[in-house]
Amino acid sequence: MSKESVLLLENVNFSGVELLKSFNHDVTLLKESLDQDKLVKLIGDKKFQALGIRSKTHISKKVLDSNHNLMALGAFCIGTNQIDLEAATSLGVPVFNAPYSNTRSVAELVVSHMISLSRQVGYLSNKAHQGDWQKTAVDSYEVRGKTIGIVGYGHIGTQVGLLSEALGLNVLYYDVESKLPLGNARPKESLEELLSESHFVSLHVPETPETKMLFTKREFSQMKKGSYFINASRGSVVNIEDLSKSLKSEHLKGAAVDVFPKEPRKNGPDFKSELCGLKNVILTPHIGGSTQEAQVSIGTEVSNSLVKYFSWGDTLNAVNFPKLRAFEIKEGTKRLCHIHQNIPGVLAKINTLLSKYELNIGYQKLGTFNDVGYLMTDFEDPTYETLRSLFSEIKGESFTIKARLLG
Repeated sequence: MSKESVLLLENVNFSGVELLKSFNHDVTLLKESLDQDKLVKLIGDKKFQALGIRSKTHISKKVLDSNHNLMALGAFCIGTNQIDLEAATSLGVPVFNAPYSNTRSVAELVVSHMISLSRQVGYLSNKAHQGDWQKTAVDSYEVRGKTIGIVGYGHIGTQVGLLSEALGLNVLYYDVESKLPLGNARPKESLEELLSESHFVSLHVPETPETKMLFTKREFSQMKKGSYFINASRGSVVNIEDLSKSLKSEHLKGAAVDVFPKEPRKNGPDFKSELCGLKNVILTPHIGGSTQEAQVSIGTEVSNSLVKYFSWGDTLNAVNFPKLRAFEIKEGTKRLCHIHQNIPGVLAKINTLLSKYELNIGYQKLGTFNDVGYLMTDFEDPTYETLRSLFSEIKGESFTIKARLLG
C-alpha cells in the first residue's frame, strides 16, 4: 500500500484525517491557513504529494510550481475558485471537492435567516441584550403565504425551495439553464420577473465572470418594496454598497448576508462592512456549511476521493480532469496511470511500448479534458527489470506530464 504524504490546512475535519490514515497515508494537519509565500516554503521541499485546503487558502500557479511532486489537491468545501484550476490541470494535478456535502446545512441557514428577518429576530435580540425590551408586532410577519425567489436552482437552491414550500411559501426560481422544478416550484423567464414577484430573494449562484456583481442598485430597485434579500452564495456577486443604500432608503426591509467580497483570513476583530450596524440586517461569518454534520461529510467525501486516486487512479470526482472511474487492481497486474498532453498519437505510442516489452493489456481507458489526456492501462505483472525500463521510457516521452505505476 502506498504511503503518500498529505498536508491538510485550515483544520480539516478529523473524519477526513482518519480516513487518510486508515489507508496508511502520512498526514500533517495544520489549523491555520497559509499565505502564498509560507505555503511555497513549506511544500517546496517536495515532501508532500497531496495538499488539502478549505476556502481561505489560495493555490496559485506559483504554489503549484514549487512542488512538481504534487499528485492531487483536495478542496474540503464546495467552491474551487481559490485554486488556479488551469495551472493544476496543466501540471497533471486533479482537484477534488465536496459539491454536495454541505447542501442541507446552507439551505437550513437560509430558511432560518428568512424567518429571522421576517420577525426582526436579530434586531430585537440585540435590543434585549442591551436591556431594551421591545415587544411589538410592528414589521413582524409570518412567512407562510409569502413568495421566495431563488436565483440559481442547483443543489442548494432546490433544497431551499423544498424547505420553503414545507413552510407554506410559494417558490419561484430563475436559472440560466433549464432545470426541472421540484415540488410546486415554478421557473421564471427572467430575473426581473422573479424579483418583482418575490417577498424574499435568495442567491445560490457560483462565482464566475458572468455572476460577478450580479446584484447592483438596478436589481435591488427591481425587488418589491419591503422585501428581504439573502446571500449565502459568493461575496463577489453582490455590490455591498448598493445593498447598503437600498436598506438605508428602506426600499428593502432587511437582509441576511453570509459571504462578503473581502473576508478576514482568520478569526478576530478585523471584520468591516458597510452593512454593520444597519437595522434588521443579519451578518454571519461565512458559516453556511459550518455544521458538524457537513464538516464530517466533507472530510469523508474529499478524503475518499483522494484515497481512490492514490490507490487506483480514480478521477471520477475531479473538477478539472478527465473523469475516469477506476476499481481495485487485480492480483498479478500493474496499472499505468499516464497523464499527458492531449495530442494525437499518444495512445498508439504507449501501446507500442507495451508491445515492445511483450506485455498483455487486460484493461484500458482513456479520457481527455481540454489540453490534458489521462490514460489508465492494466497489464500482466512484468519482471522488475522490464518494469523499470518501460517506466523510464514512458517518463522520457515529450508528451508525458506525469506517470505512475500502481499495484
